[in-house]
Amino acid sequence: MPATFVIFGASGDLTSRKLIPALYSLYQKKRLREGLRVVGFSRSPFSHERWRQELAATTARFVGEEFDRALWGEFAQNVYYQPGDIGEAGSFDDLRKFLSQVESGPAPRVYYLATAPKFYEPAVEQLARAGLTDERQAPRRVVVEKPFGYDLVSARRLNQAIHHAFDEQQVYRIDHYLGKETVQNLFVLRFANAIFDPIWNRNYIDHVQITVAEEVGVGKRAGYYDSAGVMRDMFQNHLLQLLMITAMEPPVRWAADSIRNEKVKVLHALRALSPADVATDTLRGQYEGYAQAEGVAPGSHTATFAAARLQVDNWRWQGVPFYLRSGKEMSCRTTQIVIQFREPPHKLFNGAARNLCEANRLVVQVQPAEGIQLHFQTKVPDAGMKLRETDLSFNYRSEYGRPVPGAYERLLLDALEGDASLFARADEVEAAWKVCDPIIAAWQEGKTPPLLRYEPGNWGPEASAAWMRSQGREWFDSCPVLS
Repeated sequence: MPATFVIFGASGDLTSRKLIPALYSLYQKKRLREGLRVVGFSRSPFSHERWRQELAATTARFVGEEFDRALWGEFAQNVYYQPGDIGEAGSFDDLRKFLSQVESGPAPRVYYLATAPKFYEPAVEQLARAGLTDERQAPRRVVVEKPFGYDLVSARRLNQAIHHAFDEQQVYRIDHYLGKETVQNLFVLRFANAIFDPIWNRNYIDHVQITVAEEVGVGKRAGYYDSAGVMRDMFQNHLLQLLMITAMEPPVRWAADSIRNEKVKVLHALRALSPADVATDTLRGQYEGYAQAEGVAPGSHTATFAAARLQVDNWRWQGVPFYLRSGKEMSCRTTQIVIQFREPPHKLFNGAARNLCEANRLVVQVQPAEGIQLHFQTKVPDAGMKLRETDLSFNYRSEYGRPVPGAYERLLLDALEGDASLFARADEVEAAWKVCDPIIAAWQEGKTPPLLRYEPGNWGPEASAAWMRSQGREWFDSCPVLS
C-alpha cells in the first residue's frame, strides 16, 4: 500500500537541500512504491501549491542536470503542506485529520524530525497524544536526525521520551555517513572478499587512521558549533560510526540487529580514557580567526580540531591503535579510512629504498571522490633495485560511469521499507557518548591537553604531526587520493 512521508521542519534547509531532492531522485529512478505521499509540517504559512513551487526551485538547483520538470510535476501531485506548530496540541489533531483525508485508508507512515533538536521530545509526545503512533492498522516509524543528545544524560533522556511514544523497532536514528556508497562498500570489501579477512587483524595491521577533514570554517553554524565543538559534532557520530564498521566482526547474517549487535560490541571494547589518558592520547586545537566568527562567545575554548588514539581491547585488535581526527579549516575536504599494514619482517631492500616506507596501505576514500586505493611497492624499470610506491585504484564514477547517489537516497528508502541496518540503535548511541563524555569532561575540567592554535589551510596544529612521530608513525596527510 502507498506510504506517507511526513516531514516536521518542512520549511527548513535540510528539507529543501537533502530530503526532497533525495525523494525526487528515488521517484525518478522508480525506486519508490507507487503513490507515496509527502506531507510537510511547519509554521510557515504555505499552501500546497506554494510549497510545491518553492520545492521545485530548490530541487532543480540541488539535483542539477538530472532534474526533469515534467517528472517533477508528476511527483509534486502527491506533495502536500499542513501548517502547524510542534508546541500546539491542536496542530497535531489537525494533522491527524488531514492525513486521514489524503490517505483514504490505512497506510504506513514515516515521521521525519528535520527540526532543531529541542523539538524532538515535544514532537514525539504530541504524535503519541494525537494517536499518530498507533501501529494496529499500519506501520509507524520515526526518523531522528543528529545530534542525538548533548551527552550521555541527555541522550538517555531523549531515548526514554521516544520510547514512551515508539517501540525501539520503530525508531530510526540517522547518520548520513552510513548512507554513503563507500561506507556501505566497506562491508562488501571486508565480508565479500576472502583475501582481506585473514589480514584484517593485529598480526598484519600496524594502526588505523580515520580522518574527516573540512576546508571550511564554522560559517553560519557558529552559534551551534560553539556549544558543541568537534567532539560532539563529528566524533560521537561520524568518526565512531566509521570506526565501528572498520573494526566490527562479521555479522551472522545481513540483518539489522545482527549488524548493529556487532557494531555495539566494538564500542563496548573501546578502552575507557582516564583524565591522565586524555592528556596524552588526545589533542585539540582551534583555528585562527574562529573567535571572531559571529555567534562565538568571547574567549571561547571550543575545539575545532581534535585527534584521539583509541584502543579496541578484543582478540582481533589488541595493541592496534585507532587514530581519529577531524577539523575545520583544514588543507582540503576529505573523509578517509587508512589501514596501515605492518612493515615487512625483514627489509631485504633496505639499502635500495632507505627513504621509503615499505609498509602497504589501504585507503578507503569516503568522499569527495568515492573509491578505494591500495598502496604497495614496485621496482622502477632499468634502475637497479630502486623501489617506488604505486597503487591500485577503484573509483565509483569511473568504474560505473554515473554519479554516486546521495546518502539520503539510500537511507530514506530504507526507512520507508523498514530496514534499520544503517541506522543507530539506542544502546549504540549511548555507548558512543560513553566514549566521548570523559574526553569532553577532561578538556573542560583539567584544561589538558592545551588548546592549540593552527592556521587555516593546514592539517591542524603542528603538534599533531609531532605527536604521531613520537609514536613512530605518520599521519597520511594527503588530499583526496582519488579525483
